[in-house]
Amino acid sequence: MPVVEPHKELRFTRAAQAVPFWIGAAVTAGIAIVLISISFHRVDNPALPHPAWSLIPLALCWICMRLALHCTRHAYLILSPLGVEIFPFFRPVSGMRMIPWGEIDSVEVGKHIATLHFDPDQNSGIHLELSPIPKNRRPLLAKALKGRIERAD
Repeated sequence: MPVVEPHKELRFTRAAQAVPFWIGAAVTAGIAIVLISISFHRVDNPALPHPAWSLIPLALCWICMRLALHCTRHAYLILSPLGVEIFPFFRPVSGMRMIPWGEIDSVEVGKHIATLHFDPDQNSGIHLELSPIPKNRRPLLAKALKGRIERAD
């Protein structure tokens, strides 16, 4: 279903989580290339590995690339006019959680965790891990959350 008013949303992706997967894809691709290149010398030295051994790192490379693309493209948090939408890593469509702005009383944003408090005594709420979001985007998230909560008061 297309977004009706995309200009009213702020999307924060899992781009920081994609970096290790991109590195893993590059390393496993390099290993596959090395295995293929040394297999050309099997005529001289039959003890060298068969080129089929390169299929294992190629499969791992493909998996790492798929995970990296998933993290880069898909949202972790969406701040919409209705509230905060939180998407888990696995099964984001069925596991998505929507927290309406009316339920959020206050917000605390630290270096690694953002907390959305549901009551003035700060006894209930939800903790959001900020490690999936790139470090240079975290202040933007903090400003957007605090600005929206202050505007609601």
